[in-house]
Amino acid sequence: MKKILVRGPVLSRSGYGEQARFALRALRSRPDLYDVYIMPVNWGNTGWINEDDEERKWIDSMIGKTQMMLKSNIAFHGSLQITIPNEFDVVAPVNIGYTAGIETTRVAPVWLEQSNRMNRLIVVSNHSKNVFEDTVYNGRHKKTNQPITLSCEVPIDVVGYPVRKYESEELDLNLEYDYNFLVVAQWGPRKNLGNTIKWFLDEFKDDEVGLVLKVNVAKNSSMDRDVSLVKLKENLKNYKDRKCKVYLLHGDMTDEEMTGLYNHPKIKSFISITHGEGYGLPIFEAAYNALPIVTVPWSGQVDYLYAPIMDKKKRKKVIKPHFASVQYELKPIPGNAIWPGVLEQGSRWCYANEMDYKNKIREMYKSHGRYQKLANNLKKHVEEVFSEESVYAQFVDSIEKCFVQSQDEKVEVMVL
Repeated sequence: MKKILVRGPVLSRSGYGEQARFALRALRSRPDLYDVYIMPVNWGNTGWINEDDEERKWIDSMIGKTQMMLKSNIAFHGSLQITIPNEFDVVAPVNIGYTAGIETTRVAPVWLEQSNRMNRLIVVSNHSKNVFEDTVYNGRHKKTNQPITLSCEVPIDVVGYPVRKYESEELDLNLEYDYNFLVVAQWGPRKNLGNTIKWFLDEFKDDEVGLVLKVNVAKNSSMDRDVSLVKLKENLKNYKDRKCKVYLLHGDMTDEEMTGLYNHPKIKSFISITHGEGYGLPIFEAAYNALPIVTVPWSGQVDYLYAPIMDKKKRKKVIKPHFASVQYELKPIPGNAIWPGVLEQGSRWCYANEMDYKNKIREMYKSHGRYQKLANNLKKHVEEVFSEESVYAQFVDSIEKCFVQSQDEKVEVMVL
């Protein structure tokens, strides 16, 4: 049995936190292969999960076990590091980097340098894999002045997220109109919330339609709520005479409550005109809850928004988009989004076309029945392809590729 150290934000209420907990579930699915140890890390300003369930108790017990065993100079066979590549490090004989990848067209040089220290990378989408493999930097050695090339030199596997089913908890949202669009996101440059709201108001200012925003800045605290309200009011200030409604939904929600939100009888469609996604977990959740989706056909969400459907003319199934596809352009990221070492100056991401976005949300509203049929078909496809059993098996297979030593081989402890 392999002793594997998992280092990541396992308690964070964030995308990377959910990614870390998925990895733990996959490893737990094979207790015959892995003896799991956990080293938790913080993830920015995000909050922590507070569920008092079996999984949380198990995580806490594994953290305690790890702390005790580190004092005993335990020998780890491998490490699984769930973070951005800047933080990858060699801490065991076998090291696996597991990252959500990148939302632009290029990864930073430090990502390539640190990734090349790993034995293997696991990313969550083909977009991320392609960007890693396509990014190449040419330069000259500082001392010899000889030409050098920096690129990704380690194998990369793609493993998406699994469908997770929960009981739907009924929510009293007090929505005035029967048709409401839903957005689940954080404030910040990448999610494009400002245009999402403004262009919606332009299109539906005279209609009995609602927009429900499940958003925050980082945490679900009262201070975060106040900041979110200020941001929202700034977006609404020029639309005082509108008929359409905008709702802010803020605060921690359980998985059952989120399922209730996706399946609320007055929530009819999901919107995301994000600039880019490593995977786009809320979009994925909308897909497997059969909620019709308006989004751009670029970055991580492309992996799960296309499905086979019968073509009556060709008399066979063909792969078709199962969402309202918004046209876009790839343009350089703005200055306020540049994050040296992560989001590089000169890299590009997706900009949704304003007019086509307005056309697609209008079309979704008018032809909802057609899009609901597509959403129902997409749900079936996603449940088949991304079942927990299937995705866990893919993840374990990627981990196993890295271990060429026998399970009983002893290794030296490395400093953490």
